[in-house]
Amino acid sequence: MTDRGHADRGYVDLGFARVDTDRAARTGDPEVVYAAGKTAEEVVAIVAALRADAPDRPALVTRAAPGTVAALTARWPDALVERSTVAVGPLLPPAGLVAVVSAGTSDEPVATEAATTLRVHGAGVVRVTDVGVAGLHRVLDVRPVLRDADVVVVVAGMEGALPSVVGGLVGTPVVAVPTSVGYGASFGGLSALLGMLNSCAPGVVVCNIDNGFGAGVFAARVARSIAAGRAE
Repeated sequence: MTDRGHADRGYVDLGFARVDTDRAARTGDPEVVYAAGKTAEEVVAIVAALRADAPDRPALVTRAAPGTVAALTARWPDALVERSTVAVGPLLPPAGLVAVVSAGTSDEPVATEAATTLRVHGAGVVRVTDVGVAGLHRVLDVRPVLRDADVVVVVAGMEGALPSVVGGLVGTPVVAVPTSVGYGASFGGLSALLGMLNSCAPGVVVCNIDNGFGAGVFAARVARSIAAGRAE
């Protein structure tokens, strides 16, 4: 049974979940539902509670299984679906610009999660795909795009070298995201993670393996702050 009596405490008790309705007040960010491990019905109920509390703000669902995506779009046909990431509700006006760069097409699921998270969290996004270090000329060709961005999110697996390359080409903040893409010695993304943590390029910060969501939130906050500074 839904208990709306807790709404004044900043959450709604659905019995199986205590839905945080206070995040926007605390952080300025919309609420996010991590769908892995939840049933489709649970995810829909949580999103419904969020939409009822803040109809003018989006709710973001990450790591949604196909059945969960289908349930969400059946309830909200106008939902934005990008692979396993779903946004329900009106997006915020974009402030600032973040370039999301992926090393290879196998890194796209994580890069897509980052890009959709950025849009939901109020940042503008430009995508750069398949510019890994195995063909270095490709990333050199997109330097103007990287320079124009307020923040660059770089998503890479294998040895995780691309953030170091990008960090040496631009003076903007670089957020590195290691992915679990790679052969056996990549250890499920650990090699890329350690390579990024040991980057010799300054200005590179590193998120957890496959954590496009975390990178998107961080980069959006930075981009919004930069845009606010320009407006002043």
